[in-house]
Amino acid sequence: MSIQYYLQYLFIFIALIIIALVIIKASKKDFHIEANKLVEYLGGKENILNIEVNMSRLKVTLNDVSKANKEAIQKLGAKGIVEVDNQLKIIFGAEANKLKKEIESLKK
Repeated sequence: MSIQYYLQYLFIFIALIIIALVIIKASKKDFHIEANKLVEYLGGKENILNIEVNMSRLKVTLNDVSKANKEAIQKLGAKGIVEVDNQLKIIFGAEANKLKKEIESLKK
């Protein structure tokens, strides 16, 4: 077999790696954008009193729960929302801790 044969396979292999990297980069969520949307859906920075993470859940204490847009939060990727008094417990899965950190940085 000639060297051209091996070069063709090398180019194909490199092209597949580049395509895979592009797909991985495109599929990663931008937590900064998601956190901005979540803050907006929770009624803004001023409406958020406290935010905690308990495993896969965000526990958000709000000034006014009626300002929260629960439907939009669900469309953002929440798997469930429970309202207790002035708190929303939002199930986000593994993303919960990253979202908390982003929201805290936005509140500063």
